[in-house]
Amino acid sequence: MKSVSNQDSESDFYTAAAHLINCPCAETEKALIEFLQNRVSSCQSVKITKRKIVEVLARLGCIDAIPVIGQCLWSDDVYLVENSVWSLQTLQCNDQTLVDKMIGILEADSANQRIIIQCLSSLDVSRSVDTIRPFQFSSVPGIKGAAISAISKLTHDCERVHEISLNLFLPNQMDRHFAIQDLIDANAIDQIDEVFSAPVSPVFKIRAIRKLYGDNLAGTVTPRLLNSLDSLLSCNLAAISCVHRYDQIPSGEFLVRDLYNTDFSRCYLALKHLCSCPSSEIFPLLMDSWIEEAHNDYGAHYFFINLFGSIPDWSVEAMSWIIEVLVASIFNVRPQFQKSRSASVLALAKLNPMMLCEFIEEILAARDSLPWDMRYSLIQAIDKYSELDKVSKRKIILEISADDDDVFVQARAGMAIAL
Repeated sequence: MKSVSNQDSESDFYTAAAHLINCPCAETEKALIEFLQNRVSSCQSVKITKRKIVEVLARLGCIDAIPVIGQCLWSDDVYLVENSVWSLQTLQCNDQTLVDKMIGILEADSANQRIIIQCLSSLDVSRSVDTIRPFQFSSVPGIKGAAISAISKLTHDCERVHEISLNLFLPNQMDRHFAIQDLIDANAIDQIDEVFSAPVSPVFKIRAIRKLYGDNLAGTVTPRLLNSLDSLLSCNLAAISCVHRYDQIPSGEFLVRDLYNTDFSRCYLALKHLCSCPSSEIFPLLMDSWIEEAHNDYGAHYFFINLFGSIPDWSVEAMSWIIEVLVASIFNVRPQFQKSRSASVLALAKLNPMMLCEFIEEILAARDSLPWDMRYSLIQAIDKYSELDKVSKRKIILEISADDDDVFVQARAGMAIAL
């Protein structure tokens, strides 16, 4: 790495550190560790690079870096401390001096309380219980939730875990995201219904489901859970509790624009209202917005797809255009649009189930690269929306699920065939 004075730009160090994640080797680890040890500078470029380096070393699984990362706990850069705590957690640090330092930081009531509580819990530091316990009464939802989750994990006292669920419906979306992670950390399977109804991206809910049920036997994947998962993947608005309300019904233009909102509660609220609007009035707005922006905005893309599948009475012209959009989305392999693929399968099944059946063979040609939720949605679509006879449905579902080792895909196929 260059010296500070020889940088072409202030981002050189950071860019180099970020790219080294793609070069896992002893030389990379040595260069990153040496930077942390030898760079003593107050300039911003060095500060942000150190924050990135501790993260990269953790992602590389560099156990040898624990001592030098640990020294960063004494830094006056709160963001470096935060990243260092996360890195020590990721590397499963068991250095008692560093663990004591983290407990000390938490006791000092300084920054990064949430991340430190999570780290101590993850590392099973039982002696931190008395320090963590008072934070269960914090006025900051993210700290309170992390503390309740940690106490549950460290002491097996789950009495207050249900309180974390209240954070799923707070106005601040970050608090909702934190709550899902806290429920995962507490292994709170009993709160899964509240997770399903939270107004957050389906990505967070699916992650919770995979984490909470990933290590459990297939027998625990009940029909009730599968029905909830069906509801989630088909974006059943009746099952989602929005935390926002409109004082008065906005215009169609406003509602379409709200599908781009970064807060999913507002997106779901807009979607609910748009579903009840006359299709002839909103289609021109949707088409123009899609062509101009939504086709390349992964958040709005998902909500547009769900809206297309939720309105059955599109005009012939509108339906033709929408079907083209849905088919293109099904085969869109760009990473940022993956959650739209399963949504597109279900939307197409609702509008034209026979057309989806015609595409099954082509979709399954790329079976090895299909996300599990898309394979699941294909089964769901054939089961719920196809007009095929029972024998034909069974044949297609068995074809979709053949040799599939995903517990949810197999369970959904089993439920469909059993009916």
